[in-house]
Amino acid sequence: MKTDDSLARGDVVPQTQFSELAQRIAGLRDACGYGLEEFADLLGVDRDAYRDYEQTGFDVPASLLMHIANVCKVDMGVLLTGISTHLDTYQVVRAGEGRVVERFAGYHFQDLAYNYRNKVMQPLLVTLDPSDEPAELVTHAGQEFNYVTQGTVVLVFADREIVLNVGDCVYFNPQIPHGQRCGSDIPAVFVTMITE
Repeated sequence: MKTDDSLARGDVVPQTQFSELAQRIAGLRDACGYGLEEFADLLGVDRDAYRDYEQTGFDVPASLLMHIANVCKVDMGVLLTGISTHLDTYQVVRAGEGRVVERFAGYHFQDLAYNYRNKVMQPLLVTLDPSDEPAELVTHAGQEFNYVTQGTVVLVFADREIVLNVGDCVYFNPQIPHGQRCGSDIPAVFVTMITE
């Protein structure tokens, strides 16, 4: 199993490490002083469903991860990766084979506003058309999180491309020149969030 140091260099997270996500969620809940059922109620999630999320780390909707980060006042990247320092490159979390992705069911995008260091970051829904020109590489401050909800998104860096399918997410340092393009013959849709 790879260490956090190797993950910080941009290695893909194996599916077996999703149990570490479950441990981080449970640890945050404990640190905030909530019991399991109380926390599920606070998040507005069915108690049995939440128990499964916390025990396995599988199939946790991105909307719920954002809500947990919001309630516990932690950086989304720390919740996803367990890495508390700024990433030098990127961190990819892959959806497992046959996993069902809940596409923000029951949530409005204004409910997904993400608190980070006393600032509110609003997720944006981006659609990339297959006919769009290849991405122009850009840089900006902060850190960026992308979550794919439809099609295939190709995250382009100067020296590599990362293919992301439905349910995959990536957390990266956007000070590295980067861009996104559609990677299939249907429009690609992803949620992006930039923290300062």
